[in-house]
Amino acid sequence: MRLVLFAITAALLLAQPVQAFDLQGHRGARGLAPENTLPAFAKALSLGVTTLELDINLTADNAVLVGHDPVLLPTVTRKPDGSFLNEPGPAIRSLPLAELRRYDVGRLNPDHRYGKTYPEQQPVDGTAMPLLAEVFALAAKAGNQTVRFNIETKLSPLKPQDSASPEALAEALVAEIRKAGLAGRSTIQSFDWRSLRHAGKIAPEISLAMLSIESPNFDTLERGKPGPSPWLGGLDLDDFGGSVPRLVLAAGGRIWSPFWRNVTAENLAEAQKLGLQVIPWTVNEPAEMARLIDLGVDGIISDYPDRLRRVLADKGKPLPAPSPVNPGRQ
Repeated sequence: MRLVLFAITAALLLAQPVQAFDLQGHRGARGLAPENTLPAFAKALSLGVTTLELDINLTADNAVLVGHDPVLLPTVTRKPDGSFLNEPGPAIRSLPLAELRRYDVGRLNPDHRYGKTYPEQQPVDGTAMPLLAEVFALAAKAGNQTVRFNIETKLSPLKPQDSASPEALAEALVAEIRKAGLAGRSTIQSFDWRSLRHAGKIAPEISLAMLSIESPNFDTLERGKPGPSPWLGGLDLDDFGGSVPRLVLAAGGRIWSPFWRNVTAENLAEAQKLGLQVIPWTVNEPAEMARLIDLGVDGIISDYPDRLRRVLADKGKPLPAPSPVNPGRQ
């Protein structure tokens, strides 16, 4: 009898679908096309990704607009006269959608160091910042009914004047996801866990991914410092024995997305034992992709989904099917 039960259990386990490695195109495919634009998302879909990673802000008239920073940046933004901005600003929150659509984000500024960072990026002049709804529509146009959307709320507890409140941003994003019927295929992520904790309260059906980084230039965790970090939504890492996976779980996260240099065999094993997925960002070198895959991460966020596909193929991993699509007029 025991042998029969064992055989049945084993068969059921083998019948369970193996969770696919999550190949995420960062800002669409930032290394290949203008970031956070329909051409970048079309490039990623055409290559074949599991997930489109993107960022959102709220406009003055509460449209959910795709863009990385709460303010317009001179590194990627041209005015209607074709000249690049001279300095950061204005804030997206300060302008209505119609005004923001007049800016061109289809080319890197060659006068900035950032503009030389992605030599493979192909410009698409005349490209405007898209609405989140337009990204959803592009995936539908591609006929892709499985691609996921990893959507980051862009705000900072250190610069509250630049964006909508964490609650307003989370509520607008949740409403847009639900309107599209994509709660089951969407994840909300952020460094600012205030917006995530609010999203978890109002939309428990949507997965949350907790972004984190510990580095000399940017540290959202503030390990060993008095009181909670302002990035963690009222939680204090030190109250969890310094365990980031335990902190993520307490905050309601299903996914931990650490800076790739912060991933270790130990914290990866701990996170997965707690039932968390670990999907580091932003990994662009094939050697590091290979190392992290061998370590056992559940996915990788990359500016170069083409490189990540090649590494996965070399390791005999299954790849998401391409879904070629033309982004159309911007």
